[in-house]
Amino acid sequence: MDVLKWRLLPLLPLLASLLFYYIKNPLKPSQSECSLLAHNHFWISSKRIVTPKGLISGAVEVKGGNIILILEEDWQGNFKTGQVIDYGDAVVMPGLIDVHVHLDDPGREEWEGFPSGTRAAAAGGLTTLVDMPLNSFPSTVSEETFELKIKAADKRIHVDVGFWGGLVPENAFNRSALEGLLKAGVLGLKARVFALFSLFYFLNLLLREEHQSSFMCPSGINDFPMTNAVHIKEGLSVLAKYKRPLLVHAEIQHELEGILELDDSAVDPRYYSTYLKTRPASWEEAAIRELLTVTNGTRTGGRAEGAHLHIVHLSDARSSLELIKEAKRNGDSITVETCTHYLAFSAEEIQDGDTRFKCAPPIRDSANKETLWEALMGGHIDLLSSDHSPSVPELKRLDDGNFLKAWGGISSLQFVLPVTWTYGRKYGITLEQLASWWSEKPAKLAGLDLKGAIAIGNHADIVVWEPEVEFVLNDTHPVYIKHPVSVLMAHKHCWCLGSSARDYPNLCDRSVDQSRHFQAIDEGFWFLLLIGCIVQWKMYVVKCLPAKTEAEKIEEIMLET
Repeated sequence: MDVLKWRLLPLLPLLASLLFYYIKNPLKPSQSECSLLAHNHFWISSKRIVTPKGLISGAVEVKGGNIILILEEDWQGNFKTGQVIDYGDAVVMPGLIDVHVHLDDPGREEWEGFPSGTRAAAAGGLTTLVDMPLNSFPSTVSEETFELKIKAADKRIHVDVGFWGGLVPENAFNRSALEGLLKAGVLGLKARVFALFSLFYFLNLLLREEHQSSFMCPSGINDFPMTNAVHIKEGLSVLAKYKRPLLVHAEIQHELEGILELDDSAVDPRYYSTYLKTRPASWEEAAIRELLTVTNGTRTGGRAEGAHLHIVHLSDARSSLELIKEAKRNGDSITVETCTHYLAFSAEEIQDGDTRFKCAPPIRDSANKETLWEALMGGHIDLLSSDHSPSVPELKRLDDGNFLKAWGGISSLQFVLPVTWTYGRKYGITLEQLASWWSEKPAKLAGLDLKGAIAIGNHADIVVWEPEVEFVLNDTHPVYIKHPVSVLMAHKHCWCLGSSARDYPNLCDRSVDQSRHFQAIDEGFWFLLLIGCIVQWKMYVVKCLPAKTEAEKIEEIMLET
């Protein structure tokens, strides 16, 4: 693959929570060391503020972690009290919400963990994550295992974190168990529709290699078995009462296409084309077709009215997407997401042996990528996610480049905003669309009514960034995920085009208890993340609550430093 020339223009709001440095009225952000602002009442002004009504020039008033007023144009005439931070031309928009991440905690903290994963999120402009129920150990499929998640996250997170529960055959027909999990605070349920055996099994036979699970995971999901349409139907009936979503990984074995024509050379495990044949687009189509046999119950007057089905990480932009579009037209309550790696890469670009690109469903051809962008721009794909799925480097098998044995997951949490903006500019994306895909619609899916938009009454979860600033993503760039084994780091030199490189400053993590205080300042290149600290629902989202007064926090930080 040619050297990638990332035009990663934005971002990486590296961050600040509830204003962190002392400011005089009106002033540009301080370029000093990290410090805390004792005020809980302040204004944020900018010529580009992304609101539900569009892009405005004005100011946002924040008090006690909530947005209490939004003024346009001549807002200075209405200004009475409070500190003002003037961001000039920088973009002020709602913090990003990623509803599809695997933080692998508890049980596999060596893969990621809450501290590094949420710090990477903060470095990338994400103010809220919703953690998947699998890849940690044990999987979150009961009240007891959910409680383990809550304890693992306590005092170890830098952004807000919510959780999905798991729908598995063992709990699908146990209504009280599912209701208990929902009452405990999970935001919805996640299931996997997949085949027990796969083409991978037959390829391994040809290669005389040991068979692994059909999900191609070396470990970690044995306690999260596959479901079918019957389980999905039962799950939807329970979710209807609570008006929460069911998220589904949709792949199912349809046919062993072309297996008889494969010869030894065609199944070389280092070839990306070999792996691509093990997960054909027809598997996504077959799974979605089966799902649609039960989603009609989510229509008005249906058995599962009030429930909602959400298809995660769609890769196939052809037949699978057409089925989803038809279901929407028929009134099914259904949405779909795709991921940044499907929008940024294509199969033709992936070098044989570069297992950093392995994910499931796989990255498909360039024509499919173009169709995904068309669907996203046309509103047929509802929202975006990272599907951040890290592992220890050894499991990616970069040493032998074996796609069939490597862990299937891509780590991209920290860079979803610059990747989306950089690649999306070719298609003419707007700041309003960016906020819709990454804030508004994810908040709606997860039922986070006070998040996802800069609106009066909402939490002051805000990201400030400069879309015109470019940076080089290379080996010297600060990366906060635990293991920087990512497709975004697949080349040592990723040059910006038309702009000098600027390095990220170090993330100043001065968190006390569960409060977060970040600041990133670097000679004219600054980004901030403002995170309101307000209680939402008990255990629905693990919040960063200030357990001490601002004076106590400042005193403690001074003692630490």
